[in-house]
Amino acid sequence: MKKLPIKSINFQYLEKSFREWLDILGYAPSTVYCLPNHIREFFHYLEQQQITNIQTLNTKHFKQYYEQLKTRTNQRRGGGLSNNSLNKHLQALYKFTQYLRESGRLTLPYLGIEWEADDTLTINYLTQEEIKELYKATTVYTNLAKEGDIKNMWYYEAVALRDKAILTIFYSCGLRRNEGYHLDLSDINFDRQILHVRKGKAHKERFVPFNKTNSQYLQEYIYDARPLLVKDGKQNALFISKFGIRMQSQSMAIRLKLLQQRSDSLELQQKNVRLHVLRHSIATHLLQNGMSLEKISRFLGHNSLESTQVYTHLVESELNGVESLDTQIKKQPHHNIPKYEVTQIHEDER
Repeated sequence: MKKLPIKSINFQYLEKSFREWLDILGYAPSTVYCLPNHIREFFHYLEQQQITNIQTLNTKHFKQYYEQLKTRTNQRRGGGLSNNSLNKHLQALYKFTQYLRESGRLTLPYLGIEWEADDTLTINYLTQEEIKELYKATTVYTNLAKEGDIKNMWYYEAVALRDKAILTIFYSCGLRRNEGYHLDLSDINFDRQILHVRKGKAHKERFVPFNKTNSQYLQEYIYDARPLLVKDGKQNALFISKFGIRMQSQSMAIRLKLLQQRSDSLELQQKNVRLHVLRHSIATHLLQNGMSLEKISRFLGHNSLESTQVYTHLVESELNGVESLDTQIKKQPHHNIPKYEVTQIHEDER
């Protein structure tokens, strides 16, 4: 549907401007490509309704358009649009209204359109016991050196400490893959036990707290292992590869896979474990341990509580005698949030 014609020069300009806005904010190339295409469909619909002036729009136009989307036939496979496809269109509408507000072109109230139940996405996460197994697996590396390779024992010990630090960053601190890759030594403040994420999603910065146990893991790697791996004293990257330079995120993912396969849990070995699964896991565990949705959202660097809400479906069945999490979301305040008030799960609680 991306090739639908739009005649209005104003709409053509808005589509281009919206695309540039997404790109400047640092959204993924797929997002920069797809969302404006969905908005082009919205413009085509408006022109069919004889609407060509953006200033005449209000929330009813967005809602009417979305309702007709729900009755539209999928041109490629027949039937209606899947919930996942509808949510992509809805994401475009919400993001476009944000663009209109922030660019000063039009101020619209919150659309209030409910997201469709996700019919394709399954959130994978590890149990707290499985996280313990991964940490335990980091200690077996020192036993891997063969008798004839005992001179390289220092390398195995350094890798073991680095792997434990990787788990700490992606699980205990809940960083995204790209965020962990870009971490530098200067981003870690041990005095305040704060991690500075400078290159978050959409160029959004945030501060992530870590506890005493995680501080110990990071310090052991930085002060005992990293100097053995790094070759250039000017290298500021946190994670160092065997070549002495910044470690690629793909290499970190491979190390995680090795930990998984060296664990004692057959069930864990059969799971699809990725770096982002560690992020899903900490979010789920924090929710299970009673942390509020808003604090988890802030901890993960989500733009809205709707992004965090997906984790509620994983633990809702475990909550007995507690009001529904949907109700909690509606009750959450949106201001006066303590900047660093996040409690991590300690090692014995993983």
